[in-house]
This record gives sequence, structure tokens and C-alpha cells, in this order.
Amino acid sequence: MRPLILLSNDDGYSAPGLIAVRDELARHAEVVVCAPAVNQSATSHSLSLHRVLRLLEAAPGVFAVDGTPADCIYVALHAGTRVLPRRPDLVVSGMNHGLNLGSDIFYSGTVAAAREGAMRGIPSIALSADAGASREAAAALGVKLALALHRAAGQAARRPAPLLNVNIPAGSSWPVRATRIGARLYTEEVIFRQDPRGHEYLWIGGAGVRHDLVPGSDTEAYDEGAVSVTPLTLDLFAAQHEGIASGIAAELNDGRAP
Repeated sequence: MRPLILLSNDDGYSAPGLIAVRDELARHAEVVVCAPAVNQSATSHSLSLHRVLRLLEAAPGVFAVDGTPADCIYVALHAGTRVLPRRPDLVVSGMNHGLNLGSDIFYSGTVAAAREGAMRGIPSIALSADAGASREAAAALGVKLALALHRAAGQAARRPAPLLNVNIPAGSSWPVRATRIGARLYTEEVIFRQDPRGHEYLWIGGAGVRHDLVPGSDTEAYDEGAVSVTPLTLDLFAAQHEGIASGIAAELNDGRAP
């Protein structure tokens, strides 16, 4: 039996990057798409719990949800056989139009869709590519990495499920590196404007970005023209700050807090 792959993204179900990955994956596996109806970039891991959602079958095996990337994975995995004929062997998210390096992972809907799959115990991979990358070459490499993850995860019962974040720089041929999370620093600003009726509105986030040098990181790999493959963890526990939390708890319990 061919593996079943659930494919999503945050750019929308009709995005060229997703279509390129779907076409390449379909040569090797059964593919079901469940992706946002419209662009949901930078929606992170939010779920739509306070409004109705709608599920549209845009084509056989291609579903659109008018919600976030995390909504899409949640719906696909919990809707019985409405979307998936069985539990998928792998979740693939992408190909994102643009990078998800460093702290981008906290805002990225692309990464969130993959993370939702990993939270459900399914090996998952997020794929992102520079706007200057060859779409066909990036999709071909992304699928090779996804299938390699499927093979590696199938060799042993790995818990928690592996979660990988892949970033592909501009070009059409690249070395591949295993990396850690780097530091991507944006120009942070709030821009105030007035609409034609005199009411104030604002934009957040600046256009500039730079990378701090972190050896072995995804940002370093990108700066040097290499593909980064970064393993991510679902466990956000910070052992290095356990003493702070213990001290605060002891202070409150002993009545020493002012």
C-alpha cells in the first residue's frame, strides 16, 4: 500500500508552491490536501473556536477550510472519513512562499500545520523556500526530504513524533545541512497612518531583517546557500529556568512575598 500523506500550507489550497509539492508527492504516495481557503500567513498555531468553519471539496482529494492551517490539520484528522480515508503516515506543510527561519517558527502558519500533525503523533515536516528558489527544484528536494523522514520514522516507533522545519534558499541546487534554530531579527516598528476619513490606522512590522551569527543554525545555512533541516520539539519546558520557578513558588508558599 502506498503511504498516505496529508498536505497543507498557510498560503492557501490553490498556492503554486502547494500544487508543485502535491504533484511531486503524487508520484510516490497517495496525497490528500486540506489547506486554508485563503492566505493565512503568520497565523501561528491559532484555532478558530469562536466561529463556524466551512469545508469545501474543491476537487477530488483537495479540501479547503475557511480557517487557519492548524484548523485544517485538526479538521482532516478528526472528521472521520470526510477528508482522509485513514490515518495519514505523514503530514507535509508547504511549500511556503518565503522563509521560516529562526523565530519565524513561532509566527508561521506553515510550521504550525506541521506541528499540529506532530502533536497528533504523526511524523511531520514544514517546507519553505526563498522567493528566488526554483519552484520545481525546491518541490523535488522538499519531497525527497519528506519521504526520507517517512522512511526514518518508520524504522522505529519514535515518540514523540519527529517534526522537521526545512528552508530552501534561492537557486536550484543546494547542499543540505542538519541545523539548529538561528536568530532572525526584524526591524520592529509601528507605522501610523490616517484613512481618507481622518481615522487612524496602523501597520506593524518593518521590512528589514538581519541574522545574528549562530554557528550550525538555519540562518547560517541560508546565508551560505545551504538547505537547513531543523528538528523541532513540542516540549517547551525550559530546564534552565526551573530554579526561578521553584524559588518563586517557595517564596509564595513561605509567605515571604511582599
